[in-house]
Amino acid sequence: MTEEQVILVNRNDQQIGTMPKLEAHEKAILHRAFSVFVLNDNNEIMLQQRAHHKYHSPLLWTNTCCSHQRVGESNIEAGARRLEEEMGFKTELKELFHFIYKAPFDNGLTEHELDHVMIGYYNEEPKINTDEVESWKWMAIDAVKLDIQSNPNIYTIWFKIIFDEFYHFLEEHKI
Repeated sequence: MTEEQVILVNRNDQQIGTMPKLEAHEKAILHRAFSVFVLNDNNEIMLQQRAHHKYHSPLLWTNTCCSHQRVGESNIEAGARRLEEEMGFKTELKELFHFIYKAPFDNGLTEHELDHVMIGYYNEEPKINTDEVESWKWMAIDAVKLDIQSNPNIYTIWFKIIFDEFYHFLEEHKI
């Protein structure tokens, strides 16, 4: 199987090439990514715990799903594809904002991403793909904020970065 390619971008999100995903993380090259947050009618966030065999951030809690766009795929198309692949359901997504972050990991890899953050709504249980997801749960927004402060080491770095900015939007975005 061919290794997944990521889309290399400049700071203005203009595509400048592609590279194998692992190589981009080894070299800390800026690439396009996305993070999906799914909420329910109780204004809880569906969190996923990353699978134990992931090459970075295994068993850490994070947003509903995240990944990388494929060449020719819109941000929304990519988010919808990955949400179905990881969590086993479809829902309409809306893009909220994007930002750039760079975060080194203990294993020598570095995430350097221009991350597009999206939101969707769903009220059922997911059908998780256990190759990608260890577990999942619904968690109230305020409880997530407090838990990140109390237990920062159980969350992915990008989730902690996004959540501070995203938290304020969620308060305005209640169903």
